Amino acid sequence: MSIAHRYDFVLLFDVKDGNPNGDPDAGNLPRVDAETGRGLVTDVSLKRKIRNFVGIAKGEQPPFEIYVKEKSILNKTHERAYLEIGAEEYLKNDKKRKGGDKVAEARQWMCKNFFDVRTFGAVMSTGVNCGQVRGPVQMTFGRSVDPIIASEHAITRMAVTTEKEAEKQDGDNRTMGRKFTVPYGLYVAHGFISAHLAEQTGFSDDDLELLLQSLCNMFEHARSAARGEMTTRGLYVFKHDSKLGNAQAYQLFDRIQIARNSDQVARSFADYNVTVNDTDLPQGISLQRVVG
Repeated sequence: MSIAHRYDFVLLFDVKDGNPNGDPDAGNLPRVDAETGRGLVTDVSLKRKIRNFVGIAKGEQPPFEIYVKEKSILNKTHERAYLEIGAEEYLKNDKKRKGGDKVAEARQWMCKNFFDVRTFGAVMSTGVNCGQVRGPVQMTFGRSVDPIIASEHAITRMAVTTEKEAEKQDGDNRTMGRKFTVPYGLYVAHGFISAHLAEQTGFSDDDLELLLQSLCNMFEHARSAARGEMTTRGLYVFKHDSKLGNAQAYQLFDRIQIARNSDQVARSFADYNVTVNDTDLPQGISLQRVVG
């Protein structure tokens, strides 16, 4: 059974001596708002970590398989959907591949078996048509509380790739490179969970529990030398009594306030105070402090 309530949430996470989300169009520099200097982490990056955690936690088994994952061929997965619903003939007819009365059934099968499809939605109308799904869970970019400054580091590898490179260096065999890090940054992202869209995909209370578990622990299983130390520092979930909601999201998000506690440059989470106003909540709203 799908969830019966609307939810909105605030996610706080930080990075220390790492690159939380490099921009390939800018030499892999940490993403930044050019006007304010505040750091950015895309929603795609956050969803990738959620997908990876669910894949680890559930062993890539239905109904918690992951649709968008490394080296996957999406149309092959679409073909699998038609095979599973007993509609192999749709794979042999080019005209039928683009539509037909089996598309809705294939879409339903995808939602049932793939966690990220029923959570985030997916465009599955490429090639073998499994339709499109608008997911009940949507997230914003993470944005740093303060402006960030990317530090650039020269790094040395005591090896070369080819014999030709070794000959040029007379056997010195050194390769120079660059690495970018953020000394410290505290980021805030917002999330929205629609009960009405959940009805269409089958996003359930169990899925919600798994999503929150992922948001708490996703950085623990995404370690790399490039990302430094990343940690979930706060997860505040506002639950509405109704499917439509009992308050506007911004009114709830404004109840989570973050402020520096000194004039010194922030280098840890302890340099911030997080204030949660949970008094006089709007009627029909409850707050769960999952982290923080």
